[in-house]
Amino acid sequence: MSITTGDFRSKITVNTLSEKKLKHEPITCLTAYDYATARLVDEAGIDVILVGDSLAQTMLGYDSTIPVTVDEMLHHAKAVRRAVRNAFLVVDMPYASYHVDVRDALNNAARFVKEGGAEAVKIEGGEKRLEVVHRLMDAEIPVVGHIGLTPQSLNMMGGYKVQGKTLSAIEQLMRDATVLDRAGVCLLVLEGIPREVASMITEAVETPTIGIGAGPDCDGQILVIHDLLGMTFQPPAKFVRRYADVGQVIANSVKTYRDDVKTRAYPDDAECYHLSKEMFTSLAAIVERKRSIQK
Repeated sequence: MSITTGDFRSKITVNTLSEKKLKHEPITCLTAYDYATARLVDEAGIDVILVGDSLAQTMLGYDSTIPVTVDEMLHHAKAVRRAVRNAFLVVDMPYASYHVDVRDALNNAARFVKEGGAEAVKIEGGEKRLEVVHRLMDAEIPVVGHIGLTPQSLNMMGGYKVQGKTLSAIEQLMRDATVLDRAGVCLLVLEGIPREVASMITEAVETPTIGIGAGPDCDGQILVIHDLLGMTFQPPAKFVRRYADVGQVIANSVKTYRDDVKTRAYPDDAECYHLSKEMFTSLAAIVERKRSIQK
């Protein structure tokens, strides 16, 4: 790949992320699911790259994140790992990989670290995931927490709905954030909650908070890169800012290619390989002799 978009910088670690919170330096995060995209994101200077279970929809065409498997996540994590040099690499634990048995959670998380090269794993849920968080961290596996709108709870929530809109819900979010903070998670994703609640949580915890649909007062922000680039097939969520319409660029480019092939405008002579004049002359002479013999 000849594209370069950034300069050399220091490797981002859990310590770097903590320091950024202390210094009030915003943390930049994006998803990536393949080698080429991950390399571009890393070279652009993004701090944290997440191999999100959102690849279920963006890469595999599922209707939600729920069907994606550990093996599918590992396949993409390995590709991203080969590209990343500086960013802190986080991999999502997919649905049912940590919900049923703590031993399964530990084994699956270990695979993401050993085989996928993850520097941390992300799990959804607060208080109810505390045992899993402790077991993973006891095994020296950094954990990223995720509270608020947790997509793996889609069926329980009755859809993708903003969370933390009642006093009891806010109190639960604060408890979830507090227990994860005390447990020592390295990052805390806040998704789909009111800005005011996200600000309160960010002020209350030592853990750097990463917002997605949670307002600008978090310590950092994350978006799904397909949303950012306009490569999705449904209307974006309210919090998504589209920085490009790459989907339309791809569609237009493919249509132009199709038309050029049909009209024989592609390839033109400059895009062809040619014989030397001497070789062409020799070949023409051989062909002519064969024609004469056949006559």
